[in-house]
Formats: sequence, C-alpha cells, structure tokens
Amino acid sequence: MANPRFRHLQRLDDIPASHWDALFDPAYPFTRHAWLSRLERHGCVGASQGWEPHHLIAEDDAGTCVAAMPLYLKHHSYGEFVFDFAWADASHRLGHAYYPKLLCAVPFVPSSGPRLGARDAVARKALSAHLRQLGEQEPVSSSHLLFADNEDTPVLREAGLLERHDMQFHWRRHGHTDMRAFLASLNSEKRKKLQRERRRVAEAGIGFEIWRGRDLSEPQWDRIHALYASTYLERGQLPYFSREFLADVGRCPDLDLRLVVAVHRQNWVAMAMVVVGGDTLYGRHWGASEHYHSLHFECCYYQGIELCLREGLQRFDAGAQGAHKVGRGFEPLLTRSFHVLRDPRLREAVADYLSRERRVMAARLQDFMHHSPYRREPEAPVEIRV
Repeated sequence: MANPRFRHLQRLDDIPASHWDALFDPAYPFTRHAWLSRLERHGCVGASQGWEPHHLIAEDDAGTCVAAMPLYLKHHSYGEFVFDFAWADASHRLGHAYYPKLLCAVPFVPSSGPRLGARDAVARKALSAHLRQLGEQEPVSSSHLLFADNEDTPVLREAGLLERHDMQFHWRRHGHTDMRAFLASLNSEKRKKLQRERRRVAEAGIGFEIWRGRDLSEPQWDRIHALYASTYLERGQLPYFSREFLADVGRCPDLDLRLVVAVHRQNWVAMAMVVVGGDTLYGRHWGASEHYHSLHFECCYYQGIELCLREGLQRFDAGAQGAHKVGRGFEPLLTRSFHVLRDPRLREAVADYLSRERRVMAARLQDFMHHSPYRREPEAPVEIRV
C-alpha cells in the first residue's frame, strides 16, 4: 500500500457496514457503522447541527478499503467534551476564523476508543499522517482527534500532532465477585457514605429495573426520551439524541443498549442509558422528572456497578469529568486528544500551554491515586486501554 487513495464520504451509508466495521475493534460500540450511520439517518448530526459528515477512507490499488476514520466538518465546538473555546477566541483575535475545523470523534460520546480504523500498522500510520496534512492543507483552521486509545496514540505522536491530556474516572472490577465484596474493599469512610446514599434512595420508595432497548414498547421509548431530554431542557438546550435515534439503536442487533430505570409508585421517574461493549459498560445519558436525594448516584453509578458485577464486565466508563466519582469507587485515568493548528502563532502558543497542562494533569493523577477510596495501597496510575 505505497500510495493509498484517500476520499471523503458525506454519508456513512455510502460504504457497506461490513467494510467499515472490519477496520475497527468490534468490542467498541461507538465507531460501529450501526451507531454512526443512525446518527445521520435520524438527523442528530448534519450540516444544520454543525456536525457535517466528512468521513475519510483510504483504498488500495484494488479499490479495497484499508483504513477509515469518522470525520466531521465542525462549525462550533459543542458536543465534544474536549474544550477548545479559548483556542477559537485566540484564532479570531489573530484575524483567522476558527470554524470550520476538522474533527475525528464520535459525536456526543466522551469515551476513549479506536479512531483510526486500519487493516494493519502501515494503513494506520498513513491515516494519521493524512489527518495532519488535512489540517495543514484543507480550507480549515485545524484538525483534531479526540479520545484516542493506546493503539492509535503512538502513530499520532509520530505524525507530530500536538498532544493534550485530560482525566476521567472509571470503575474497575479488581476481581470482585459481587457488591458485598466491592463494598468491603472500600475504606470505612467511603463505604459508609455509599451505603448511606443507597439507603436514602431505597427509603424514598424507589426501585430499579434494567431493560434492554429491544424490549421496550413505543410508549416506553416516549417516556425514556422525555426523561433523557429533561436534562437538556432544564439548561435551555435541545437534546443531542432524537427519540427515533434512541429507539433505533436500542433495537439494533449489533448494539447492546440498556436502560437503568428508576421506578416510584409504578412510575418511571429517572433513567440512565448505558451500552455494553466487550468487557466494558459505557454510560451515561441520564434524566429525571423529579428530584430525589442521591438518585443520580444510584441510577448512574451504583446500578451500573451492580450490572458489571452480575455480568462479569471488567470496567465501567461512566462519562466525562467528575472527581466526585473517586469517593464512589472510581479511579482516575488519562485521556488523550491530538491536534493540528494551521496558524503558526496559535500552534506555538497552544503547544506551550499543552506542555504545562500535561504536567498539571500528571500531578493531579498522582494526587488522586494517593487518595484512593480503597483500603489497599494505591496502584501506579493506569492509562485507558480499549
């Protein structure tokens, strides 16, 4: 594959699902054709939403697709979870428009995973190099790749992209067989706090049901989406996912979407949406119709931990940010994004900022590890592996 041919797709349905999926780890749900194509079909992404599909594929001399990445022309920086609003402001002050920019990411999902789908290491390296060229040659200000996994990281570094670090908090099984064993592993203070929060929810008369998306009726999907949308409407925003999208991915046989539903007096009062992929549980989009003390923690964290323990899952990725998760059994992990900035003045300023930010992030990681909620001695900091 000396000279792969690159081209862009404005619709993911323009490539067969089997060709796209063959290039990505099947255990990771969010780069699957089934997930990304449904975002487009149901209008969750598109030019009018500021997420214009511009997917990149590479083909060999025989016309076989050997590499691909989910790519978008972005006209704003919302729904990304890696914040570059200050970069956009600086670009405008330098006299250059920051938008559109090129973004390799999964829309609205702050989860590390494969971004460079490739047949082999050569194809992956060619794809990362081409991403840099796009950021320097296309009529855009920059190109970005968010939430890279450990397999993509070396070639992105080799291609010379700027590297940014952030932090998330994930639960790991650590060999626990059930909730009692997990609780016993926590130090006394954290264990009592967690048990108190769970008790408050139970004393409010709230129970929980776990539903598979494929088992929900149409009226139940109406209720699920109303609960999901409430979180956004409270902030004066429209929800990212449409009702049709959620119901469609929920019924898709290639995806395993679950709904954690809080029930009070036979009414669904809250829900958290999670997706099972490989040995990992991914969450969370949450919503509630009423306020109950500690319901958020129970619905979004503790019910997910119990699901992992029941089904033998090893990790629970419960979403972006959230240092408060440490006190609830979650541990810090570094996340990485990579960036190409065309303007040399902006690139130099951002590179200097990122070098300082990485040092701060490393110090924060060490600090969190030394304040572990577990009774055992803190382990060395770990990195996300998907």
